[in-house]
Formats: sequence, C-alpha cells, structure tokens
Amino acid sequence: MLGLYFLSVGIVLIVKSSLGTTPISCLNYVVSINTPLTLGSATFLFNVLLIFIQFLLIRGNNERKDRIEILLQIPFSFLFGAFIDVNMHLLADVGMSGYAGCLSILAVGLLFQSVGVVLELKPNVAIMSAEGVVKYASRRYNKDFGRLKVCFDVLLVLSAVLVSVLMAGRIDGVREGTLIAAVFTGYAVSFLSRKVMTRANLNRITSLGR
Repeated sequence: MLGLYFLSVGIVLIVKSSLGTTPISCLNYVVSINTPLTLGSATFLFNVLLIFIQFLLIRGNNERKDRIEILLQIPFSFLFGAFIDVNMHLLADVGMSGYAGCLSILAVGLLFQSVGVVLELKPNVAIMSAEGVVKYASRRYNKDFGRLKVCFDVLLVLSAVLVSVLMAGRIDGVREGTLIAAVFTGYAVSFLSRKVMTRANLNRITSLGR
C-alpha cells in the first residue's frame, strides 16, 4: 500500500510538470482531460480492462495461483486510483514557472515513482495490471518479458497520441517527459532495489516499528 501511494504521488508530480506523463498513465491522462472521469477513475477502469485481458491470456490454464494473483489486482487497482485522485487534490497548487522548474518537478516525480515501484515489488504480494498483462503474454506466447514490456509501453503511447488527436485535435500528455520517464525509471528502480532499498535494509526499518 505504501508503494502504491508513493507511485501515485510520482505520477501526479509528473503530470504537474507539464512535460508529459509516464507511458503507463498517458492514455488514462488523455481520457481524463477529455471526459468527466478523474485521472484516478480512468486509471482504475483501464486496470479493470487489463485484468480482463489477463484472464483471456491464461484461458485454459487452471493454475489457481494465477487466478488469485489477478483477482488481487482489483482491490489494489481501486486503492491506486483513489490515491491518485487524493494526491491530485493535495498537490493541486504544485507548479513551476520556466522549463528548469518543470524539470525539477519531473525529477522529484520520477524519484517518488521509482521508490513506489520498488516498494510494490519487494513484498511479492501482487503486481499491477500492466505488468501482469506483459507477464502472462510473455508466458503464453513465449516472448522475452523485457522486449514485450517495451512494445507494450510503445503501444500505450501511440494509443494515447491517437486518442488525443481524435478527441481533442491535438496531442496531450506525451512530451519529452514521457521519454525521460520510460528511460529513467528502469535504471532508478534497479539501483534502488540493489543498492539502497534491499530486503535487508527494509527488514531493519520494519523491525524498528515492532
């Protein structure tokens, strides 16, 4: 839950930077600014669609563990969407004038997002719907996870561009910040996971509260 909250703060800050959104949230952002849906609501509905796709990908597979893992994504997706809307309200006044200021907000957002991803993955309780789609697609079609993840992110960005043009006649939510987020997050998550937020360090932190 803490990881999802950090992740939501990161996404909201990246949106507030006005330099684009992350590949995974750009389509949701485009929908939210062109419909009555909030960003959190659009994110939740998109995750529900991805959950449905995952069930199609494991069709014929009777492994109980996979089905439970996918069903766990529903409450976490709802919580994640709620966190996004709460932080959109709390950080409503955040903004910077000038390109350097926008870059600083983007950098802070990327840091929060990276920390959130690590905290989400370390407990190994459940994964978010986007990663779940890639995971089950790579297993079903025997494709490399990393390459399929890149293709999936590119598909989301292209979809966001297309939907934005169709709905608003312009491109929203996709800028240089989208590319920076796509490149930076993976390296940051790897560094934090291996060097800073190791299982040993996280166990020490949690043991202090007992």
